[in-house]
Amino acid sequence: MRFTKWGGKKHWTYELEPLGRDRFGSWYGGRAGISLQRGDDEPVTQGHDFVQLIPDRGWYVAAYNDVADARLEIYVDVTTPPVITGDVIEAVDLDLDVLRARDGRVLLDDEDEFEEHRVLYGYPLEIIEGAKASADRLMVAVRARDEPFGAVGEGWLIRYAASADGR
Repeated sequence: MRFTKWGGKKHWTYELEPLGRDRFGSWYGGRAGISLQRGDDEPVTQGHDFVQLIPDRGWYVAAYNDVADARLEIYVDVTTPPVITGDVIEAVDLDLDVLRARDGRVLLDDEDEFEEHRVLYGYPLEIIEGAKASADRLMVAVRARDEPFGAVGEGWLIRYAASADGR
């Protein structure tokens, strides 16, 4: 997984395991202990398992966290439409994040960063409109637990956790 920021600046990079596909897109898994690197910073170790949806359509990448993440159930990055080329997944992170906490609260995060970066990096109008529209749709869908933000992601996570037991 390769996230960049607008203009090509490196953001997050990490390895994922391909899990399969469904009507929502391609699913990948990340195990506790994998290395995640933000830009040129020192890598950090992932503390819990997660599965990630790369949708066939949409301006987002969604991560569904194992219960070892006591804070967040779902973390959705608003991005340009992600592209899968061979073994590489790429998307431009557009700052906005939709989060569902373990207590059910749904939050839109980093609006201030989005406003700052849209001016600083000169986001084109279609990128600004696309990111805002995606965040609005995601807030409604994540709050209502509309699929794939209901049982579907949880199902992939359960199967991924079970596959670790059989290693």
